[in-house]
Amino acid sequence: MCNSSLGGQTVRTPLPPVGSAPTEARCCHSGPGGGGVRGTCGQLKPRAADSTMATPVCQMGSSSSSRSFGTMAQALNSATMAQPDPYTKESPDQDLDQDLVGVDPDQLLRECEVALQRRPARPRRDLVCPRLVAPCSHKHNPSIRVMQWNILAQALGEGKDGFIRCPLEALSWYERKYQILEEILTYRPDILCLQEVDHYYDTFRPIMASLGYHGSFLPKPWSPCLDVEHNNGPDGCALFYRRSRFSLHSTAHLRLSAMMLPTNQVAIAQTLHCQVTGRWLCVAVTHLKARSGWERLRSAQGADLLQSLQSITSHCGGQKQAELGAIPLVVCGDFNAEPSEDVYRRFSSSPLGLSSAYKLLSCDGKTEPAYTTWKIRPSGESCSTLDYIWYSHDALSVETLLDIPTEEQIGPDRLPSYHYPSDHLSLLCDVSFREEPHRLL
Repeated sequence: MCNSSLGGQTVRTPLPPVGSAPTEARCCHSGPGGGGVRGTCGQLKPRAADSTMATPVCQMGSSSSSRSFGTMAQALNSATMAQPDPYTKESPDQDLDQDLVGVDPDQLLRECEVALQRRPARPRRDLVCPRLVAPCSHKHNPSIRVMQWNILAQALGEGKDGFIRCPLEALSWYERKYQILEEILTYRPDILCLQEVDHYYDTFRPIMASLGYHGSFLPKPWSPCLDVEHNNGPDGCALFYRRSRFSLHSTAHLRLSAMMLPTNQVAIAQTLHCQVTGRWLCVAVTHLKARSGWERLRSAQGADLLQSLQSITSHCGGQKQAELGAIPLVVCGDFNAEPSEDVYRRFSSSPLGLSSAYKLLSCDGKTEPAYTTWKIRPSGESCSTLDYIWYSHDALSVETLLDIPTEEQIGPDRLPSYHYPSDHLSLLCDVSFREEPHRLL
């Protein structure tokens, strides 16, 4: 059946009233650590009342955290967060995260479950193998899991975006941060690309570092978050990779230009060496200019990014890589552009040989999902495909994709909501290196 990934069963539970019995989310597959919580498959069963879960919820990072939240508090309080100058062109692999204490991801996931016991479980999302790709796994090249997500900047969600159908309580950072972390812990990507991050230094960097990730952050020069009272600083792009899987060759922090003028949009590009396969990979994350009427600017920003990536993938990696050809590329981001826009055509026709991973969910492999964001603002309802994972189709193969929730699963009030912490859906795919001719000899 075509696109069976869109036919998943809805799992919805109404938000319990204040003072009702707390609940626990359970998974139909046991996770890596057992315990009956959500597993890596992401398939959820409704939360069931359980009086043993009545543990007080505490603020993330609070020094007075209860014992149940010791893992998270320990990670957040384990080191002083330095805030380096982000606008350096190249950054070496600094051991900024090595001194942060390691935590058990299964324990941290359970802590998220306790913190979210008053919220309904997320509808199930399945990992599916594209019909046009076979086989689903490659024996000699272990897959690399990549997650792309615009997580919604906290200052914008509460102060500027005007989600008129989303209760203010659902936007509270107090619980929303646990929902974001829960999603990451459920799928445990090797590479994580985020946009609209305005809690990098106080939340995401220490937590992800304690889980074994190296992080890089680049804020927007004129972030709209700074216009919101009591903001947490500018929002920007963040890129994390698992240190046990990759070593870092170089990082490029890019401020995107249009018509030779710098803009407010940024990108991070990192050249990584896979310690499992011995192969090189360049990963980039970006967030292009929003709103209708700015199509030409987005196109120019995309052209500037492609030009930078062309240079990075052609010249990084040393002489050995030069002999093998250009480095494979993965580009994640909120492009704020529908597939009909010029910037999309630029990427799909680039000499870099890029394809959009989520087209593989369609019957013909040529059609993007109907939406990656669906929101209701005072100006009306907006249902759009704006988020993408691009990959080098000649060098990489997509094995699995995380499906898109149905309209019924999203619900009539759309995004964000008590079920979903952002107005954008997370995207996730498993990619593997294709065998190179010289390696088959």
